[in-house]
Amino acid sequence: MIRIPDLKMPLDYSESSLLSTAAKALRTDENNILKIEIYKKSVDARKKSDVHFNITLDVKVNGNEKKLLNNCRNKKASIAERYVYNLPKGNKMSKRPVVIGAGPAGLFSALVLSCCGYAPIVIERGKKVEDRTRDVSAFLNGGGLDVNSNVQFGEGGAGTFSDGKLTTGIKNPYVRHVLEEFVLCGAPEEILYSAKPHIGTDKLKLTVENLRKKIIEHGGDFYFETRLADIIVKDGAVTAAKCIKNDKTELTFETDNVILAIGHSARDTFEMIYDKGVIIEPKPFSVGARIEHRREFIDKARYGKFAGHAQLGAADYKLSVKTSDGRGVYTFCMCPGGVVIAAASEENTVVTNGMSEFARNAENSNSALLVGVTPEDYGSDSPLAGMYFQREIEKKAFEAGGKSYNAPVQRVEDFLLGRKTTRLGDVTPSYIPGVTMGNLADCLPNFIVESMRRGIVAMDAMLKGFALPDAILTGAETRSSSPIRILRNESLQSVSLKGLYPCGEGAGYAGGIVSAAVDGMRCAEACIAGQNG
Repeated sequence: MIRIPDLKMPLDYSESSLLSTAAKALRTDENNILKIEIYKKSVDARKKSDVHFNITLDVKVNGNEKKLLNNCRNKKASIAERYVYNLPKGNKMSKRPVVIGAGPAGLFSALVLSCCGYAPIVIERGKKVEDRTRDVSAFLNGGGLDVNSNVQFGEGGAGTFSDGKLTTGIKNPYVRHVLEEFVLCGAPEEILYSAKPHIGTDKLKLTVENLRKKIIEHGGDFYFETRLADIIVKDGAVTAAKCIKNDKTELTFETDNVILAIGHSARDTFEMIYDKGVIIEPKPFSVGARIEHRREFIDKARYGKFAGHAQLGAADYKLSVKTSDGRGVYTFCMCPGGVVIAAASEENTVVTNGMSEFARNAENSNSALLVGVTPEDYGSDSPLAGMYFQREIEKKAFEAGGKSYNAPVQRVEDFLLGRKTTRLGDVTPSYIPGVTMGNLADCLPNFIVESMRRGIVAMDAMLKGFALPDAILTGAETRSSSPIRILRNESLQSVSLKGLYPCGEGAGYAGGIVSAAVDGMRCAEACIAGQNG
């Protein structure tokens, strides 16, 4: 087929107009075109007077492709082949592989292993997504926190209760396979071509459930409400995974291969592997708060007179600056038409995250506003120092919120002026279970606060109104990524323990749903390749 990029289309384009545009680009009759399919679609809002779609089309033609291509008006057009993922081949394993964690990294490593006939055992400390959803809902509505079943822990990982964003900066053909698997498991087909694909937490739950069912159909087994307690080692190699169920029942799985896909919040597991002598190092991550505006305001700021167009939906943004103090300040995990939610996984802490449903039609839009931190900021040489740095902020946020899992909030104007918020304005905080007006300087380190202030002012020049006085900051956002990296070698095994495959975001090798899933596939392939050597 012929791939034609950079086709400018109006917001209300039709299928017939796509066909005629393709024919015009190829200088051929429409009857010579057998099929057209959108390969990539993005919104071009650089000029508020001319917001339109930029589309890449795959065109199947009746005739000589090379001849048509040579005659094409679009010099960037090319002959393209659709990517097809081929399962790896390996020798039989004497013992079943064990996957720790059922987030995207764990699920996709288990999917590859199961489809190759290796019958993985998947261990997840939280509950299956259906039960987990009820626990999260209960907490957000004022109930108690279940430290094993929450926004961080449970089937699907932390991304299940987010925007379900599927954008990634990695350049890997496996990305396409991940998206195709999501669609096969119930995700909207548009994620295959959207330049900024997202599922939304409502649709992601069904997708995760269907992924689990597919793994089971291919021979995998799941143990929910079960956490990894120890890794049994002999002669520098993994021999078993010792696990404990929530009812205190102990389970031991003999295995030569453990894929450790634990997520960025499994702090007790970080401590366990560190005590085992597994080599880890602290890594940079980011800390800040959620910033929240009315959705209609962001839509108008991004799309001008086109705001509210049915084909556009809620607007997003992505901003990044380097302040005069040398710190990087940026927005992350932007949730158009979403809410801010409680994402704590430890008692007496407050952690924020953003969440959108597929429709993205909530009253506000929010984003993490983050400042980069490095091991030099953590106050200790311990490889776990970043984890303790996070925890201290989260405890202070709990106190600032009134010690009730309410989150501290502050108007942007008050934040910039360094004064406590005593009234709310045009923007109503969406954080659930509730908020307490205050001063984020009570929970965030001073250097973070100062960088955020500089960042907000600089970003206002990029997105007019970002520093809106009544915009709301909700703290604290601390779980942007893992505070550690578990060192691994070229075969993706731990440098200090044979048969242990540190995987995904928690291990320090991914930064979102898709990149974690891709790393899960790579670790599964490495595990299989190890049987050949």
